[in-house]
Parts: sequence; C-alpha cells; structure tokens
Amino acid sequence: MALETVSRPCGKRPCKMQAFRIWDINQKTFYLRNNQLVAGYLQGPNVYLEEKIDVVPIEPHALFLGIHGGKMCLSCVKTGDETRLQLEAVDITDLSKNKKQDERFTFIRSDSGPTTSFESAACRGWFLCTAMDADQPVSLTNTPDKGIMVTKFYFQEDE
Repeated sequence: MALETVSRPCGKRPCKMQAFRIWDINQKTFYLRNNQLVAGYLQGPNVYLEEKIDVVPIEPHALFLGIHGGKMCLSCVKTGDETRLQLEAVDITDLSKNKKQDERFTFIRSDSGPTTSFESAACRGWFLCTAMDADQPVSLTNTPDKGIMVTKFYFQEDE
C-alpha cells in the first residue's frame, strides 16, 4: 500500500480530500466526546465512534487535518503562554497554504518507519499527542521525547 499519496502537493488544481485512520502506538483511536477529540480504546458497539481524519495535502509533508467530512479542522492556537489544539468549524477545502491566517491549520508530517508524527507549522516544536491514559483529549506537546505523551501514530488511508 502506497502511503506517499498524502505527500503529493496540490499545485494549481483543487486538492483532493482523503480519509485516513489514525491510532497511536498504544492502539488508542480518536473519537469525539462533547465536541472534543479524545483518544481511547473503542470496542464492541462503540467502534463506530472512531473518527476518520480528513486530509488535504498542501505541499510535500504539509497537510490540513479535519474530521466530519472536513467540516471541522484541527488547529494550533497560542494564547499568551498557552499553546493548545482546537477543533474549529472551518471547511478544510476553503483553507489555503498561501493565507497566513490558515497557517494554524497546517501540520508537518514526519514518517519514521511505520509511525508518523505531526508538528504544528504555526507553533513549531509542538506535536499532536495523546495521553498515556485512555479517554483523554488529543492535544499538543512540546516535549515529545519525555515519554509523558504519545506522539507517534499509525496513519493509514481508509479503504
């Protein structure tokens, strides 16, 4: 299976949105709880709660990430000393790599063997992460090597 398709830049043509499955190295998948993206172990009748990640590649290794058919997008927002991950009601196909205000929605994809990590383009050094415990919010960390948060994900095009 070729995972390179996500890295193809858009150029002048409209970008194609693709759905991906994402789960961390501890097998936690993403789902929505009270309008917040959380990571946990979904089993039995709850497996249908898994959120697919909608992806629009904007240049090699840079992409927009969304959920709900690209109608809600992940963004990195800095307020004072606080840097946090937000879900914003923005259409992923309306975002542009050429607009400064859309930089907060851009994530840099880094592949390392079978796993992938996502760094915020607007808040360099901050990575998408999950907590060690289940059913905690998906967030951002600037200490990816400390082992407190999980920053390595399996990221696979949805069949």
